[in-house]
Amino acid sequence: MAEAIPQTRPVRIVAVGGTIAMSGDRAVPALDAEALLHAVPQLAAVEQLAAETLLELPGPHLSLRQALDVANRAREAADSGEGVVVTTGTDTMEELAVLCAMTYGGEAPIVLTGANRPASSAGADGPANLLDAVSLAGSPAAAGLGVVVVFGGEIHAAMSVQKVDSTGPAAFGSPVAGPLGRIVEGRAWLHARPIRPAPLAVARLEYRVPIVTATLGDEGDVLAELAASRDGIVLVALGAGHLSASAIGELRTALQRIPVVVTCRPERRSMLFDTYGFEGAERDLRESGAVCAPFLSPQAARIALLCCLGAGLDRAGVARALAPWDAD
Repeated sequence: MAEAIPQTRPVRIVAVGGTIAMSGDRAVPALDAEALLHAVPQLAAVEQLAAETLLELPGPHLSLRQALDVANRAREAADSGEGVVVTTGTDTMEELAVLCAMTYGGEAPIVLTGANRPASSAGADGPANLLDAVSLAGSPAAAGLGVVVVFGGEIHAAMSVQKVDSTGPAAFGSPVAGPLGRIVEGRAWLHARPIRPAPLAVARLEYRVPIVTATLGDEGDVLAELAASRDGIVLVALGAGHLSASAIGELRTALQRIPVVVTCRPERRSMLFDTYGFEGAERDLRESGAVCAPFLSPQAARIALLCCLGAGLDRAGVARALAPWDAD
C-alpha cells in the first residue's frame, strides 16, 4: 500500500471535464470523477476523499454561467471545511481560477488542475497532477492559501497564473510573480503566500466585456466601436502603459460610458507612473479614470471585471477591488 500523505482536512474532487478526462484516438470526454480516482492508485492512501462529476466539458465549451456554477460549488464545498480539487480544461483554467479567487474568501484551499496530454497518450500528465493537487488540498500548509493552480509539480496563485505552453507538461507559469512553491512526493513546499482579493457576491457573469489590445498604428478605432455597445472593456496598453495620441482620446470618451480596466502587453508586465511625457503615456492613462491593474493578465482582468459587474460595483468599487494588482 502507498504511504499516506499528510492530511488535515477531507478532500473533494469536483470534476468538470477537460483533457484530464479525455481518451481515445482523437481525445474526447471519457472519464468521470470516479474513473479519475481509479486511474491514480496512490489516491487509495488518502483517507478522506470524495469525488463528484459536475460537468464533462472541454475547456473551450465552458460558458460563463457554467463557470460560475463551478465556482459556487467549489466555494460551497470549501466553506464546509473540505479541501477542493477542481479538474478542468487547461484552455480556460486560468480564467476559472480567477473566478474562484474573486468569489471565495475561506480557509480551506481550492486547487485547480488538469492535463495537457489525454489519458490515452504516452506520458499522460493527468495522474501526477491530480495526485499533487489532492496532496495540497489536504495539506496543513494550504490553510488560508485561497485558490491556486497545481500543475507540473508547481503551485501557482490563481490571480497570476497563465498558460504558457500549449501542449507540453509544464503548461502553466506565473510570468509576473513566479510560482508559490512545489509539491514534492505529496508534500507541499511554499515560499510565498498570494495576494487574495476580497470575495465578491457575484450574481451573474453574462456581461459583454471584450479585450482590446493596442498595436502598432492603433488609433483607438476598435476601442471606440466596442465602447458604444459593451458593458466594459479590458484595454491592453503597450509597454509600461502607453497608447497613441488618438487612442488616449478614445479611451477618455469610452470612460464616459463604461468602466475600462487597463493592463499591459508584455508578459512580465508593470505600469509606470510618471516617467514619460508624450501624449498617451502612462500618466495620461492613470489620469483618464481607467482602472489600472497592470499585474493582471488580460484574461484575468476580464474575469475580474466581469465579477465586479456581476457584484453590482460602480467604477470606484471596481478600482477598490482591483487595487491590489497595481503598485502602491
